[in-house]
Amino acid sequence: SCSRAKDVTMPAKLPVNFFSTRSPVIDLFRGQLDYADQLRQDSEIVLYFFYAPWCGQSIAARGEIEHVASRLSDQVLFVAVNCWWNQGKCRKQKHFFYFPVIHLYHQSFGPIEYKGPMSAVYIEKFVRRVMTPLLYISSRSKLLDFLSNYEPGLVGFFEFNASPQPPGYLTFFTSALHSLKKDYLGTIRFGVVTNKRVAEEISLVHSGSVYLHRHANTSLIYPKDIMNFTAENICKWALENREMLIRWLRPHGGKSLLLNNELKKGPALLIFIPYNPLAEIHPLLDEITKVALEYHKCNKTEADLQHVGDSDSPAFDSSVTDAHLKFSETFPIAKYPCCNTVVLPQWHSISRTHNVCELCVNQTLGVKPNKVHVPHCNFLEIEAALDSFYLQEHTFFQVISNTIECSNFLSFYSPFSYYTACCRTVNRHFLSFISSEKTIFQTPKVAFSSHGKKDNTQFSIPHIEDRNCFIPDLNISSTNITGLSCRTNKTLNLYLLDSNLFWIYAERLGASRSTHLKEFAAIVDLKEEVHYVLDQNQSLVGPTLENFIKNFSVLYSPLKRHLVDDPSVHFHEEHVVTEVTTSTFHQTVFLSAKNVLLLYYAQWCGFCASLNHIFIQLARLLPPDSFTVARIDVTRNDLPWEFMTDRLPTILFFPHQRKEQSVKFPEDFSVNLPNLLKFILHHSSLSPSEPCTKECLHKESVLQQGHISHLEREIQKLRSEISALHQAHDQLEAQLSEARREEQRLQQQKHTLEKQHKILQLHSEQLQATYDQKNQELLEMAEKLQELADASENLLKENALLRILVASRGGKLQSKDEIEEPLQSEQTLSEDNDISLSTATAALEEERIGNIDTIETEHSSGNRTE
Repeated sequence: SCSRAKDVTMPAKLPVNFFSTRSPVIDLFRGQLDYADQLRQDSEIVLYFFYAPWCGQSIAARGEIEHVASRLSDQVLFVAVNCWWNQGKCRKQKHFFYFPVIHLYHQSFGPIEYKGPMSAVYIEKFVRRVMTPLLYISSRSKLLDFLSNYEPGLVGFFEFNASPQPPGYLTFFTSALHSLKKDYLGTIRFGVVTNKRVAEEISLVHSGSVYLHRHANTSLIYPKDIMNFTAENICKWALENREMLIRWLRPHGGKSLLLNNELKKGPALLIFIPYNPLAEIHPLLDEITKVALEYHKCNKTEADLQHVGDSDSPAFDSSVTDAHLKFSETFPIAKYPCCNTVVLPQWHSISRTHNVCELCVNQTLGVKPNKVHVPHCNFLEIEAALDSFYLQEHTFFQVISNTIECSNFLSFYSPFSYYTACCRTVNRHFLSFISSEKTIFQTPKVAFSSHGKKDNTQFSIPHIEDRNCFIPDLNISSTNITGLSCRTNKTLNLYLLDSNLFWIYAERLGASRSTHLKEFAAIVDLKEEVHYVLDQNQSLVGPTLENFIKNFSVLYSPLKRHLVDDPSVHFHEEHVVTEVTTSTFHQTVFLSAKNVLLLYYAQWCGFCASLNHIFIQLARLLPPDSFTVARIDVTRNDLPWEFMTDRLPTILFFPHQRKEQSVKFPEDFSVNLPNLLKFILHHSSLSPSEPCTKECLHKESVLQQGHISHLEREIQKLRSEISALHQAHDQLEAQLSEARREEQRLQQQKHTLEKQHKILQLHSEQLQATYDQKNQELLEMAEKLQELADASENLLKENALLRILVASRGGKLQSKDEIEEPLQSEQTLSEDNDISLSTATAALEEERIGNIDTIETEHSSGNRTE
């Protein structure tokens, strides 16, 4: 039996250079990971680029890596390793789930994996941060620059009096590398101060202290007495307590839940700006950061660190330094208390006014906490203030009032705190109040109740929930949004995206594709299933963003919900069925003076497509001056929530002058022309203010007669189709009976063939037995012939011996007479032997020929039998 053939596989081709030989990147295209480790021992900073030569992303990132290497090859060693070659050590030791992979090593620390965009500027920025994880801060001006950045700042104070480094410096240095390893975005900036006077600006006195700066919340000092001073603990403490006023989002392009997880946290403001990480200044980013800082700054108890000049500037020495020193010693009276907006119930069911009050917690005495630490707003105080407010609610219960009344309530828990409430009546439909704030609230009158104090300070209010309420002790400009995130239930999370990389997300949110300036902002609220888009005709600057945020934060937002429209819909007026989009929905359906029948459909809905001819016939039957037949693709257009549907197709009818009373076509009725006509005629009625005249009745009768004649023609067509179907049915029955007879005939032929097959199979078995028998006889005959051949050979050998014996005897005879006699006798003997040998050979030959003839005869007869 032959064995199964083995699978033949072609060996993989030998790898070739992935990078050019002139490239500054060392290309280990055979996966020599051990050689790469040897190279790392001689370099301080090493970048490993693990790639697969077939990977498209690896090929795309190759040029970016070469660009970065051309700029930093004198400081960083760039090594590319083929981690796909099956004979290489990289493939055997590393198991990556994707390519390419970038690892960085800082001497013995690593690997630090880079997971950001495969763009040269981003890779170079990350490599430079690994090269210099700590920023040296030499003066107070540089300290202010460092702390005014939007990224969280971690400052360590170390006096370099010891050799080689002060205690804790290497630990702080390693913690900076740990932060890059845990968060590849590098949102925490690490700085080092060596000057004691500069360190005192942020309340750092002892060498080895670490300070975490936060803009809106209290800054912190690393608690050495609670946590061990290790690199992991410092990094963990900084990541847990950092302040994220604004966060970068960088989707990697694959399937991910990044955006979903962030949007689930609450309403989000997504800002798209063109960003260059290597640029020295970012004016637009700085402006956005200021807006974010003001938005999250719920209390101004901590002095703001802002860059006002160099260390030699007198303004810096006189104002900023004194403010910081004074702050480090005492805590001033809270100038901006915690506030909450309250809307009182209506005075009467028919009233169209609201009493809107802003409730604040105020402190009458100062507190002296530890340095840097600032007390937060207490939820219990807000709850107690609400209780006190509702107990005094009758004080502000007025129908209409043009004055703002303010009152103070003592705290239940502390004699040193009081609650302030300022209220006024506001029209329920106060969108006009927002648009005309200058005319309505240009000179408001402030009045206190009997248990309050009067203050003649005048204010202006752009929106209700702004902090610019009429509270004594507060004098804030009405143009800012300071602390708005703490005074509204619609708090926004701010996110930044690089429009150079992720502009496709902006286009899906509603950005224009034709714009040259890739700046865009949108608010997305998943809970309410809405999103708002900032007008792209407005420049993306601080005041524009502030107004956008304030308009979203008010109780009744004046922002218009953005609905996605289908830009590919282009239809002509002569079409009998009108195609409706998001932008034309209200104009076609609600503002139209006609009865509207609207079909909800989708491109993937097969049953929806089958209704097209029915709606075309319906549109031709209905008078165009009274009825509109339309449809809308729900997959390409957004609709108001009250007109959404979860089933396709859906048919809605909007009667004339009663558009709010839309009627849905019953789902248990089949969608055909008669049912649709009955449905429309049942729910459409003429207006009672316009009685039907004789001409109207005549038109109606003509219309009804036309409908009847059309239905009769349709019935006649159906009858003819039914008769044709009956004829086709009879023909099909005849063909089926013929097919059955043919099937029976084939079955009989099948049985006959099966019998013949069995007979032939038996005959074949008999022939096989005969063949085996004859084959056995031939084998026996062959054995006999072999025995005869052996006997003949023995006789020949004996004959040769006899000849030799005769020759030896003849030599002994000396006389000629004696020689002749033996010769004669020898001839006689030889002739006898030859005769006997020839006789025996002839007999054997005759027997062999006879056997062969017998076998051939049997074989031929067997062939004839077959």
